Amino acid sequence: MTNPLRFATIPELRSRLDRGETTPGELVRLAIDGLETIGRDLNAVAATLPNRAHPDVARLNRRTVRSLALAGIPWGAKDLISVKGAPTTWGAPPYRDRTFDTDATIVTRLESAGAPLVAKLSTIELAGGWGYRYPNASLQGATRTPWNVNHWAGGSSSGSAAAVAAGLVPFAIGSETSGSIVTPAAFCGVSAIRPTVGLVSRHGVMPLSWTLDKAGPFARTARDAWTVLRAIEGYDPADDSTRGRRHRRLAELPGTDHLSSLRIGFAQADFDEYASPPAREAFATALRDLHRLGASWVHASLPTEIPYGAIISTIGASEAASAHGDLIESDQFQLLVDAKQKASLLAGREIPAHVYIDAQRARRHVIRAFKTMFASCDVIVTVARADGAPPHDAPLDMFSSASATDPHVQPNNRAIVPASNLAGLPAVVVPCGFTTRGLPVAIQFVGPAWSEPTLVALGEWFQSVTDWHTRRPPQPSFDGPPYPRRPRSQ
Repeated sequence: MTNPLRFATIPELRSRLDRGETTPGELVRLAIDGLETIGRDLNAVAATLPNRAHPDVARLNRRTVRSLALAGIPWGAKDLISVKGAPTTWGAPPYRDRTFDTDATIVTRLESAGAPLVAKLSTIELAGGWGYRYPNASLQGATRTPWNVNHWAGGSSSGSAAAVAAGLVPFAIGSETSGSIVTPAAFCGVSAIRPTVGLVSRHGVMPLSWTLDKAGPFARTARDAWTVLRAIEGYDPADDSTRGRRHRRLAELPGTDHLSSLRIGFAQADFDEYASPPAREAFATALRDLHRLGASWVHASLPTEIPYGAIISTIGASEAASAHGDLIESDQFQLLVDAKQKASLLAGREIPAHVYIDAQRARRHVIRAFKTMFASCDVIVTVARADGAPPHDAPLDMFSSASATDPHVQPNNRAIVPASNLAGLPAVVVPCGFTTRGLPVAIQFVGPAWSEPTLVALGEWFQSVTDWHTRRPPQPSFDGPPYPRRPRSQ
């Protein structure tokens, strides 16, 4: 029988710790055992860190455990977050044996919160490197969603989402440049927050795109993700992209009265045309559930004339090629797994400066478009991904959808992921059901900069009237191998 602690929320674990029904050491052992069995077979684990976690637990005292929300709660870090003395490979063969001698700011803040770090979790090599074709572009291979191991967990924060979905850690940290939090959260049926750019320090996190990168939490519920976000947000002198000391921390979550007065923007075409047929009933049910809030609903759609994909690709490819210039020019470059990714990084080196500057200027049109949209609504709701997870062994370009600028489709927000990343806006993702094939799907709430409290409160309200976040994927116990064993890298 599955240990009930594995799928407990942070408040439930906090209550058990406070009552003495479990200990931080027991939670760490449970997490590492699961990561070394199910986690390895899902290809979700880059390395377990017992030598880090057990001393973290030993430093906790009773007073600390009872006073801090995350004290004694184990967690995992995407393997592009540096951890002192631990492998930090960025998912890439050239860095297979690389370690750092310092912790990322996220790691030190969660250590201060009393949360023991138990694992580095798998990622697509170089977090995608701005263009990859196959889900197996990683040292660990393609990470599987625990809902169906024949399907992908999503990239590039695949290990973080899969580990939470499988009940291996209560929360994990991932990152997003354009979709790498939203997508795996949707494919794995977990909650997540992509924060406003500048809210969470990126010091010690592998750079892919200096103007687009963000780090944020995956968790069982929107409230759990919020608890983690509060522990890692805030000014960091080591990262000048974070908000200065003069800025206050995020406000507390608003109440239901505030939510019922919201103006929720949406485009019906997102749910009727963009959503795949196997997912449409789940999304339709989610809309009906959201209408129970009593908020106002207004049409809100992105302008169709802006080439969102071209803008973000130009900026992202240019910045990725700069961030990884030394690798591109070295003999190690050919060790990367994915041919498309290598071609994209090389192409990024060839983008002229004036083209990059033109893309940055065009980015202002995207920011102004959102400003116009948020003049008539407070939050936008749309699908996180149009369908459930694709097969883990299929090329990803087989699943591309019609262009957001196709003149034959109705006004829509299908470009919301690249557009909102260009604008640096936050999003909250919550599971909302399953496709007819049994794969999870999710909706996302997108708001203006620094609107995380409203988005999280809306996600929490949705989870108070639905139970999708409580569903568990089919899993065996730890007594035997959960899936056919694959060779492990040393």
